[in-house]
Amino acid sequence: MTISIVTRPRRNRVSESMRNLVRENSLSTSDLIMPLFVIEGQNQKQPVESMPGVDRLSSDLVVEKCKELYDLQIPAVVLFPALDDSKKDPSAKESANESGLYHSTLRAVKEAVPGITLITDVAMDPYSSDGHDGVVNEKGEIVNDETLPILAKMAVSQARSGADIIAPSDMMDGRVGYIREALDAEGFMNVGIMAYSAKYASAYYGPFRDALDSAPKHGDKKTYQMDPANVKEAQREVLLDLEEGADVVMVKPGLPYLDVVRAVSEVSDVPVAVYNVSGEYAMVKAAGLKGWIDYEKVVLETLTAFKRAGADMILSYHAVEAALWLNQ
Repeated sequence: MTISIVTRPRRNRVSESMRNLVRENSLSTSDLIMPLFVIEGQNQKQPVESMPGVDRLSSDLVVEKCKELYDLQIPAVVLFPALDDSKKDPSAKESANESGLYHSTLRAVKEAVPGITLITDVAMDPYSSDGHDGVVNEKGEIVNDETLPILAKMAVSQARSGADIIAPSDMMDGRVGYIREALDAEGFMNVGIMAYSAKYASAYYGPFRDALDSAPKHGDKKTYQMDPANVKEAQREVLLDLEEGADVVMVKPGLPYLDVVRAVSEVSDVPVAVYNVSGEYAMVKAAGLKGWIDYEKVVLETLTAFKRAGADMILSYHAVEAALWLNQ
């Protein structure tokens, strides 16, 4: 039996080649950014228990990993330092130590893989004995304006050590403009800023904090990170960061915030990044290891969903695996 239907959408799905022709969004290795955790030592690899398949790596192994990423056509990496508590203090002094672990790793990566885009994290929490992204005053409050000079000093030191893009993840008000001014004053006009513009106070960060041992020692981050219930606020934050000179804006987390990615992409005139965070990775990875899902298909579907929502680039712990599959 044949009925009279003028429009048959299935005609555009009849074969793989037809589906490829009409596909609205595509995922490639050039969309991916790999986060890496850096530790002290040589030839050191420490598994992150809550993130199967992810390791903390000493600088020499970070360099080797960056070579692998570049060979896989992954264009960028973002580095996070995992420091001993002895190097942490209330004012995060280690964050601007150009002889320290983080900065020496930046220089080593840039020397070994000059073509890779090197993104650096700017926030106090990896270096702070309080575990917060800003200065904690005597009342236990995270104070905004007192934090900005520390972030700017950190950013300039990272640029001096080879950073191509500075990524402030702290969510302090006004920090993008403050950092832009500091970078320009030191001659780093070509160093970009990827602003964590819509970073939420999310429960999905747990494994990341395990990896860096950077959980707050008291309180939470709700006075500076965003309320998960809000989306218009994300657009406002993005517009403020754009006014201050952001070159890229970011939404974090990713998968539970696809509506925010879409909303941000509609108001941003610069590229939009999304962070497929540790908790998202851990859930998908665990289900894959249990055999409850087709891991490869779920990962690629998830990453494609970010593109469909409006993201131009994706920070993801799945990046290496995804690149291997995409390159096949």
